[in-house]
Amino acid sequence: MPSRARVVFWAGVIVLLVLLPPVVAALKQPFYLDLMRRVMIFAIAAVSLNLILGYGGMVSFGHAAYLGIGGYAVGILAFYGVHSGWLQWPLAIGASALAALAIGAVSIRTSGIYFIMITLAFTQMLYYLGVSLEVFGGDDGMRIKTRSQFSGMVDLADPATFYYLVLALMLGSLYLVHRLVNSRFGMVLRATKSNEVRSRAIGFSPYLYRLAAFVIAGALCGLAGALLANHTAYITPDFMHWTRSGEIMFMVILGGIATSAGPLLGAVVLLVVETVLAGWTEHWQVILGPLLVLSVIFFRKGLAGVMPGARNG
Repeated sequence: MPSRARVVFWAGVIVLLVLLPPVVAALKQPFYLDLMRRVMIFAIAAVSLNLILGYGGMVSFGHAAYLGIGGYAVGILAFYGVHSGWLQWPLAIGASALAALAIGAVSIRTSGIYFIMITLAFTQMLYYLGVSLEVFGGDDGMRIKTRSQFSGMVDLADPATFYYLVLALMLGSLYLVHRLVNSRFGMVLRATKSNEVRSRAIGFSPYLYRLAAFVIAGALCGLAGALLANHTAYITPDFMHWTRSGEIMFMVILGGIATSAGPLLGAVVLLVVETVLAGWTEHWQVILGPLLVLSVIFFRKGLAGVMPGARNG
């Protein structure tokens, strides 16, 4: 049974997020709604990375590749006049899952620095592919004139509606990963992280479990890419750059590796602090860097480690 602290924590988080749009509307500050929507989109990407990094021990430096694939799936279809979200989003998820299957089939056979370098190499290949596609804007990117349409059921042009859709998808992603890691599949995945040799000895194939987790993580990140493309109404190869992978990884580390709330906490703190500093000085990165280093030193278990109910999961 869930602990009381955990129930209170998640109830508080959900209530705050649900109440944000009317509060923002009353204060006439739509910027904060856009900021929190962006935070939740990146939280979905961080949740997907946490599945393989936190629970599977796979340090992927190419996770942003799926963010870009999801975004380009939406953008390319929109470029050719296909605006149906019923087509765009499944394609974004499916294409990202297929890419993760191909990348994972190669990279999971390695470990350590070799795994990191292979995933990094793949994402950089996709990044330069995006740069070379001049028809879709190349390095300058491409504007999406019409957001995904869902036959009138959901209007993404309405900020509050789009916000609540992202909120629902983020909570669904958190719940999905929570159920996965606490299932038999998740127990095997965590066991292979702890002791691969012993997992093999008792009859489990670490490769297949890791590959399955890798594909699921890629698909979830592809969904985040589709959401991000609609949020920004713009796609660019920078979606897939290795620095973006680093940002997503730091969200997981800052929030707390292998925790249920870690990805969300990390995304909130990193993006909010980044936004505040960027509005204060153009040299905000010089300040953000030391702050992030200090946070890792003093919060070794992540932000979830100091918040009751946030760490369990």
